[in-house]
Amino acid sequence: MQSVNQESRSFTVGEAALNLLRHPIQTLVRRWNWKSAVLSALTRGALFFFANLGAGMSAAIGAMSIEAAFYITVAGFYGSATEAFRKARPAWLATTVMMIVMPTLNHSLEFALHWSNGTKKLTTSIVASIALSVLSAVFNLFAMQRGAFIVGAERQSLLDDFRQLPQIIFDFLTFIPRSLMANQCRDE
Repeated sequence: MQSVNQESRSFTVGEAALNLLRHPIQTLVRRWNWKSAVLSALTRGALFFFANLGAGMSAAIGAMSIEAAFYITVAGFYGSATEAFRKARPAWLATTVMMIVMPTLNHSLEFALHWSNGTKKLTTSIVASIALSVLSAVFNLFAMQRGAFIVGAERQSLLDDFRQLPQIIFDFLTFIPRSLMANQCRDE
């Protein structure tokens, strides 16, 4: 039987997905990622606030409250799933799964929640949220692959995560150019 603790080794994307399905309590509930939950609730609450401000302060506060409450709940599970895929190989497939599958699930629920609560600027809010999700999914996986924003065995404090953040952002922004240059140097 495959171990639930896959912290120390690399594994396939299929194995990571299967592990989540076979052990949801261990991988999603017990490793609920509070760092992702708090940061997502703050970021997305602000996004919905500003997207709805044109509809009035009451609409903006309402949309922000719904979004923050939604993401304080689901982003912890989303962060746990991202953490479960951080050592999956091939990395491009793990990134694709986190970029497409997880945001699709989240935004389906998010849309239904905001629609049922009458969020005024729903289209603008959801489009902005999807764009943020695609970028943040890739960035969060990238950061977790470098040991930041995880709550598992290799965790560090949130303060240490923030100390590491400038280097992670630099590495993230320069990853594609550096990869292209490395490939060009190998070809020469």
